[in-house]
Amino acid sequence: MALDPLAATRAAAAIPGIPRDADGPVFREAWEAQAFAMALALHERGVFTWTEWAAALAREIKAAQAAGDPDTGDTYYHHWLATLEKLVAEKQVTSTATLHRYRDAWDHAADRTPHGQPIVLQPGDFAD
Repeated sequence: MALDPLAATRAAAAIPGIPRDADGPVFREAWEAQAFAMALALHERGVFTWTEWAAALAREIKAAQAAGDPDTGDTYYHHWLATLEKLVAEKQVTSTATLHRYRDAWDHAADRTPHGQPIVLQPGDFAD
């Protein structure tokens, strides 16, 4: 998923706390950029406003801190992803059950994929 630099800059300005440098958001791993890009795409489709997103993300971070998250910045995009999952379920874009089904299938596919190879979902990955 390609990241629109202008949309990323607007999001970084609208949402406090996004790890960034002078050029915009920064990511430690590819999945962080993908989660960021998914949130951008859903915002651009009108699923949520940045104000709504920022409030949901703040709630997620506050709950994680209350549960013992050390708040060192290492878990920021874990909170981002959890917020994304909760909002798409709340907005009925998909269900929590479907999210869990795909997460479990991804785990199955990752377990059988040799390191360094692309992970490809297959029908058997969805078996219980």
